[in-house]
Amino acid sequence: MGIWNKITGQFIDIIEWLDNTQDTMVYRFERQDNEIKNGAQLIVRESQVAVFVNEGQIADIFQAGTYTLTTQNLPILSTLKGWKYGFNSPFKAEVYFVSAKNFVDRKWGTKNPIMVRDPEFGPIRLRAFGSYTIRVTDAAKFLKEVVGTNAEFTTDQITDQLRNLVVTRFTDIIGEMILMSMDWKLLKYW
Repeated sequence: MGIWNKITGQFIDIIEWLDNTQDTMVYRFERQDNEIKNGAQLIVRESQVAVFVNEGQIADIFQAGTYTLTTQNLPILSTLKGWKYGFNSPFKAEVYFVSAKNFVDRKWGTKNPIMVRDPEFGPIRLRAFGSYTIRVTDAAKFLKEVVGTNAEFTTDQITDQLRNLVVTRFTDIIGEMILMSMDWKLLKYW
């Protein structure tokens, strides 16, 4: 790393994210060596939630507004104190922006027909398709349980999982409906 990069890395940050995509759910603010300086200004837009991770733990969750972050990374001083770490600060801090908007028109459908045996019609092939909307409601939980430490997480990375859940639940409901109709027919004959 050049001396100029080291010098510019000592400035206090303005941390913000302007999303120019339609499918990014989570974005980690890129900061050289994850050394967000004390006093950094965090700007969170109306359609976002910011998760502040300080020294490996979620420290705070910020809604829309402007905030001043507190870290142990003091400009210049933390780099000098980090001489035993190769002049890198051991105090890592990150900000993850989580989109709070609705991701609409997500598609689902059965890849193969679901085979159902009907007593009157015999074997029937059922297919289903539709659309759904997803939105992150608990940013910290989503970050911990789904995203992890990915720098960017898009709807494509979760679409297959959600599609499989919807199709599995649809198949279960069809099975339950068939069992219920068989129970009613048996009761009718008693």
